[in-house]
Parts: sequence; structure tokens; C-alpha cells
Amino acid sequence: MIIPGASLGAVQEEERQPSRTFSIDLENERMAGTIDGVAAVRQAVYKILDTDRFAHFIYSSNYGTERRFGGLYSNDIERWVSEALLVDDRIVAIEDFQTTVSGDEAIVSFTVVSIFGSVPVERTVTVNV
Repeated sequence: MIIPGASLGAVQEEERQPSRTFSIDLENERMAGTIDGVAAVRQAVYKILDTDRFAHFIYSSNYGTERRFGGLYSNDIERWVSEALLVDDRIVAIEDFQTTVSGDEAIVSFTVVSIFGSVPVERTVTVNV
């Protein structure tokens, strides 16, 4: 039903929300001011990869990783990281992915390309051989 006198007007583009968030001081286990841009993306990468998906009601079902369900195999690590991080709309791509497996651990390094710049990441994860 069209309302008389109403117009469809131009489509409005969704406005990007600020990236500013509270800074987590892991060493002292407290909040320490606010951060934005690349620093906020760096912290988001840390939080996403260290949060189990579906384990916390405060996060949506898209947030975090699924590493607690079954084992993590070395050939799944790139998919595991990409699926978790690319949900964040600030992250454009995951590049230069490298995995070095030694026993039941893998050293994973990659570059997160965001709208604010690139963030190098290196993590050690436990894997099923």
C-alpha cells in the first residue's frame, strides 16, 4: 500500500560505527582507557581467537572460534582463523598465512588486513596430529 504524498526517496547507506573500544591491559588484568583503529583491530583479533564460539551469551553466535568442538588439525588452522576473523567488518583479508607444526603444537603467523591497516599476528595453538 502506498501512502498518498509519500516518496520512496534515496536509499541511505549504513553508517559505519566507530571502532573505538576499551583497551584491555592483560598484564594488570584491567581496563586501561580506550583505543581505536589498528590498535582496536589488534585487540579484536586477540579476543576473537581466544573466545569459544557459543560459550558466552553476551556474544553473537558468529563471534569467536569453534576450536573446543573436536580437535583442531593442522590443515584446518587457516580455515579456522579465517572463519573467525572475517566476521569482523573491519577485517578485509587474512594474508601471508604460515603454519609450522612441531609435535602437538603449531606456530601460526599471518597478517590481518583491516580498513585501518595491517596487523601481523603470531600464535601458538595445540593441534591433533
